[in-house]
Amino acid sequence: MVYRKEETPVKKILVIAPYNFLPWFSGGQKFIGLFLQHLGEEADLTVISVASNDHNLVVNYKLLPWLKPGFSRYFDRSLIGKISELVKKEQYSAVVWEHPYMWWLASLIRKKTGVPAYIHTHNIEYQRFKTMGKLWWPVLKFYEKKAFREADGLFFITPEDKAFAVNEWKVDPKKCRDLPYGIETENEPADRQKSRELIAARHGLDARDHLFSFNGLLSYKPNLEAVRHIVEDIDPLLEKAGMAYTILICGKDLPEEMVNAIGKRSHIIYAGFTDQIDQYGKASDILLNPVMSGGGIKTKMVEAIGLGTTVVSTKSGATGMDPAICGNKLKIVADNDWQSFSDLVIREANNKETTPASYYDHYNWKKIVKKIAEQL
Repeated sequence: MVYRKEETPVKKILVIAPYNFLPWFSGGQKFIGLFLQHLGEEADLTVISVASNDHNLVVNYKLLPWLKPGFSRYFDRSLIGKISELVKKEQYSAVVWEHPYMWWLASLIRKKTGVPAYIHTHNIEYQRFKTMGKLWWPVLKFYEKKAFREADGLFFITPEDKAFAVNEWKVDPKKCRDLPYGIETENEPADRQKSRELIAARHGLDARDHLFSFNGLLSYKPNLEAVRHIVEDIDPLLEKAGMAYTILICGKDLPEEMVNAIGKRSHIIYAGFTDQIDQYGKASDILLNPVMSGGGIKTKMVEAIGLGTTVVSTKSGATGMDPAICGNKLKIVADNDWQSFSDLVIREANNKETTPASYYDHYNWKKIVKKIAEQL
């Protein structure tokens, strides 16, 4: 048994994260990266993942690069004995599997070791792939449902996903726990104006004008569709209203077609990938979230409100967010109603209300992982 902080026993936990997340470029990767970093403060944590992760970015846990680089890693039977032996040797109290994809392996290792197997799910995965037009979603639905029912416990990012599992798939509610996407801030940052001035100077803008933003992995279909709505539907309506503003779009892998389309719009700047995304968030009056598909919570929204930024979102894009916790920092409009979306952006551009303290109580990483470590 490992001890920390005045000889308090610390649980030993193994996590299997089956893809690259260090460095992170998407909300999902960042979710895993920060969850593991903070869980490592509460537990003796080992993570098995792919070798392409940057080991220099690992904080608070041990990373084992045991998973193959290609898609075959999801079917690698050599992992049965290898991971089972590790679990027995290290005497982990729980094994957590990121996503349900490798449940076949999780169930076999549980059978060999007797150690509980938990699933940390970021979405109802079949629904996400269905909205993206993947033809094989029915197969995933069957597999995912089976995994949920057989797991010893499940961690859900949104109340909606948990309710779906309990009500539609008849998963035992006693096995279901909340694990929301977290933020590292504990209160609204004091440097919003300073960030605004820095971002305005970086892009040659007038800091007195309104700044709106959108960010994400832009090759991801839901995010790419959102950028298209900004360019084709929202920006023309804002321009017609005659307000002084700039929309900053941040993220990697935006297709050349959209880069060219943005170049034709005088109020939009494609800023590319930045490792200072929090600075852009603090500089913005509003985060635009015209996301219409993809499922799960939009991590960009959680972070933006934590930075004191108002979010205007479609109903689909606001899935998983509790308006009561967000106070007046989250505004929601019907899907595809771009006139109402633009009108709300104009109305909320001067929203100076602060983010409620209850928001940080719910979404702060330290508070989240402390509960999770106790439940494992």
